[in-house]
Amino acid sequence: MYEIVRRHLGKVVAGAAMAVTGTAVAVAITLPGQAGAEGPAGAARAGGSAGVAGQAGTTAGGAAAGASGQGQPGEQAQGPAPEPATVVPAAAEGKKGVGSDPLTDDELARAESLALTPPAASAQQDVTGGRGPQRLGTRLADPLPGDRTRRAEVRLYDYGRDELVTKTVNLDTGKVEKSGAQRGVQPSAHPEELREALELILASPLGKGVKEDYKDATGKELTSTGQLWFNGDVYRTYREANVPAQLARCGEHRCVRLVTKVLNGAWIDTRNLIVDLSARTVTKVG
Repeated sequence: MYEIVRRHLGKVVAGAAMAVTGTAVAVAITLPGQAGAEGPAGAARAGGSAGVAGQAGTTAGGAAAGASGQGQPGEQAQGPAPEPATVVPAAAEGKKGVGSDPLTDDELARAESLALTPPAASAQQDVTGGRGPQRLGTRLADPLPGDRTRRAEVRLYDYGRDELVTKTVNLDTGKVEKSGAQRGVQPSAHPEELREALELILASPLGKGVKEDYKDATGKELTSTGQLWFNGDVYRTYREANVPAQLARCGEHRCVRLVTKVLNGAWIDTRNLIVDLSARTVTKVG
């Protein structure tokens, strides 16, 4: 029997708020409840507030009309109807940005391509064990004093050596100007890493409870990660009161914690299942 949360068909577990800021994830889940599982949280409250505001506006308008001696309750406003609102399309994005503009799609693709130039990149491993490093993200590098050249900082992770690899690419010359590797540095997780973590949970004996919860909530079998919404971030041992021996290398290894839910449905509590992506293991905490 799964020890976290057992749900029965029709029971909705709701309410979750997650904030991912740089290197941390905060998760809050309220059990049980109705809001949030079947629709956007607070939708009913927003509608009610709008209705009250609408009534207040009508009453105030009627009072003003009566005081001025113009118009009667229910009387239509005079004059032409306002023109319908129009949406101005965004300006077309160029191939290259200017100054501190965010990197364009073309610049992002070019920077990553230059950073992944073999042979070094082909000797590294991604989160699945495949050839080449795991992409974590690319951002505009800080400019050098008095230099308007645009550079991109590409972050990669080599699972073969458990190293964070950072490369600075000059977008004007097409050269990698700087490259460095660090161990024990764990930036926020990439969506591809979170998906692989969920794959490992579902393939693990500890994933049995997740599958049971899914079936209780939907009446259907859980067979793929595509049936769930998920998010999460890196598991930081220094923020935990009790860290199992199996997770003692997290920080050196890349470990993540997930929150999951049925698509457009109930939350499934997976917060006590920690995935060591480097060792490809799943450990229960708490």
